[in-house]
Amino acid sequence: MNNDVVLSCKNVSKKYTEFKSDIAILKSINLDILKGEKVAILGLSGSGKTTLLNIIGGLDRCSDGEVFLAGERFDNQSVNKRAMMRNKHLGFIYQLHHLLPEFTAIENVMIPLAITKKCGKIESVKKAKEILARVGLDERFDHKPSELSGGERQRVAIARALVTNPSCILADEPTGNLDSERSDSIFELMCELSQDFQTSFVIVTHDEELATKMDKIYRLVKGNLIQEL
Repeated sequence: MNNDVVLSCKNVSKKYTEFKSDIAILKSINLDILKGEKVAILGLSGSGKTTLLNIIGGLDRCSDGEVFLAGERFDNQSVNKRAMMRNKHLGFIYQLHHLLPEFTAIENVMIPLAITKKCGKIESVKKAKEILARVGLDERFDHKPSELSGGERQRVAIARALVTNPSCILADEPTGNLDSERSDSIFELMCELSQDFQTSFVIVTHDEELATKMDKIYRLVKGNLIQEL
């Protein structure tokens, strides 16, 4: 496999059985995500975008096909091995930031480092401060989510996703709850971080305008993933 390929889907399909009938959600999807690449996945509600993202991220299993992460088969691993690979190589950003309300910004960002046990507390604090400063929140270290604006909370979520230096970040409607100005700001930040850290971004979105700013655009139509030129 090409060393520049961070994530890869080979003939990935997903189906559910309902009333003894199979319902195909995803059909033989092939997708390669390259290092530092920004990819948008568009589609109507219910088209399977989040399902695809969950399969790519090892949170769900495909019915058929193969998923590779950092050159290693991912989809057929045990729950623990998938969690280990996910923690090592991937970061996640959601429309709802999922910050822990009782924790400060810096404590929320430190959580992935505690899970992966990559470094001790002193080093974790240092890394969290550095990445929060990088996303423009160096004066918000000790603020809890309730004390931050919507855009600031999403920046904390981005910092949390980046703190372990993942190969790729998977984002599900990351600007869906923000106004256009804050949405543009968050997108510009993701572009800067992609370039600076050579981190790939896979963004599921309804925002057609945001998608046009990505390196590649794919659209899910009736279970098929179609690249737009």
